[in-house]
Amino acid sequence: MAHHKSAKKRIRQDEKKRLHNRYYKKSTRTAVKKLREMEDAAEATQFLPKVISMIDGLAKRNIWHKNKASNLKSSLSVHVNKLKTA
Repeated sequence: MAHHKSAKKRIRQDEKKRLHNRYYKKSTRTAVKKLREMEDAAEATQFLPKVISMIDGLAKRNIWHKNKASNLKSSLSVHVNKLKTA
């Protein structure tokens, strides 16, 4: 248990940050899932930049590792391109 005033403040800040990160992480995961389930090429093409932007935001703030973000963006782009050709 924290005994110093600064340690108690840090605990409060960490909790606030955790909830904030959890919200953005979950909403991005939901968007990725939604994009993967899309079968309409035009709709997926329109939605892809929004999802990529969300992923980049998480990588920028170190919520997701930059390589994870890069791999996700790549696999989603491949998925959308397959929809275009099919």
